Amino acid sequence: MNPRIILLATLCALIFPAALCASNVGKRYPSEMRFMTDRVTGRALTVLTASSFSDSKPYQTHDTWTADGNWIIFRSTRDGGKNGQIFVVSEITGDIIQLTDHPATNTGSINLSRKEMKLFYTRGGPRRQPPGATEPPPPANPAEVVELDIGALIADSMTGKVQAPETYERIITTLPTDVRDGGLALDADETRLYWGVSYTQPDEARRQAQATAARDSKGGRQIDNRNTDPNVDREANRKRFEEAGKGSCGIRQIDIATGKITKVIDIPFRLGHLQANPWTPGEIIYCHETTGDAVQRIWACNADGTNNRPIYVETPDEWITHETVAGPDELIFNIMGHLPYLREHPTGIAVVNLRTKQMKLLGQVEEDMGNDQLGGFWHSNGSPDAKWAVGDTFKGSVYAINRETGKRTLLTTGHVMRPDHTHPIVSKDSKRVLIQSGMLTNGKALNLMVVALPEE
Repeated sequence: MNPRIILLATLCALIFPAALCASNVGKRYPSEMRFMTDRVTGRALTVLTASSFSDSKPYQTHDTWTADGNWIIFRSTRDGGKNGQIFVVSEITGDIIQLTDHPATNTGSINLSRKEMKLFYTRGGPRRQPPGATEPPPPANPAEVVELDIGALIADSMTGKVQAPETYERIITTLPTDVRDGGLALDADETRLYWGVSYTQPDEARRQAQATAARDSKGGRQIDNRNTDPNVDREANRKRFEEAGKGSCGIRQIDIATGKITKVIDIPFRLGHLQANPWTPGEIIYCHETTGDAVQRIWACNADGTNNRPIYVETPDEWITHETVAGPDELIFNIMGHLPYLREHPTGIAVVNLRTKQMKLLGQVEEDMGNDQLGGFWHSNGSPDAKWAVGDTFKGSVYAINRETGKRTLLTTGHVMRPDHTHPIVSKDSKRVLIQSGMLTNGKALNLMVVALPEE
């Protein structure tokens, strides 16, 4: 065993009470797996988590299944902590295993290797203040980028032979403190991570985070309420989004082997949704984050900072959002249609070729939201085999669109879009869709569910 680990364990045992030395890393939780039938579509749903704790998956820009295809990664507060930790759940047995147990674990950017059973994440650094907080955040240690051997950890957990947490870790680098963390993305060749950074002053960054996270009395996001209000005209929305999209940001590259950090590019606006093309090494996708509409939403650049360019050059009356890489040369995104003035032009799930810039609309739904307002698709994702597009709607329905035939299939309904959205993502084998649903708790917490794609 590593001498450092032995020394730490010995010091812990001698100096601190046993309760303080304990760790939940590798802890197994009982299966919560159960099966349901959708009341509208009749399709089977596999419920993977069913607790009252909120269990949320990574954003659909990032991998959710482990490299072996057997485990789904998620974040949860089921360990009793306030900040949440990283877990995996077996899609086969329902076993749940805790992977992290650090008070400053950053669960907002979880990066799974597509080649090995490894996980990359950050811990430490400034902590996000809860909504309404007026006091400055407590001092924090510099953030570290951690590589976690989840293959060994899961194997040891399943056999009841979990070792000290440090056994499974490698600290890649310590991040500088003069910028704010904007999330990680793992390159296709898995030799480097891309790191979004913000130069925005801490108080301004905190204000933006609080505004985004604020909730109404029913647990809904205040930002969603403002963005779906049909009484707000387009000019008022544009001014609000222009203000929210201000910032000074950048992208850095982290060498996984050495920890060396180098500059990729600086960006004169608020950056969001940083992702790497999983098929094409050296290609980065990012967006102009405004908490809603942007003049030009989707951008891409190369890892050396060259070829920085807009992807799908939008018109002033298009609301573009929720872009995800859907293949070596394709990006799927939404042209929103939930407000009356947006319906004056074509809307729906679309796919754009990253090389030729040719775009194709795949479909839209007309969902009655009351008050003479139509809903529509909100988030989207594509299958690795390029056959399917999936999307959720404002009322919590999830559809599949066959890209070859254009046929649209309603998969499942009633997934309350609180406290967050379903964010559908397709499995590695292009056969199943994972969502996070507020159905079981009426919007008080999220649970993970899987539904099969049509067998066509």
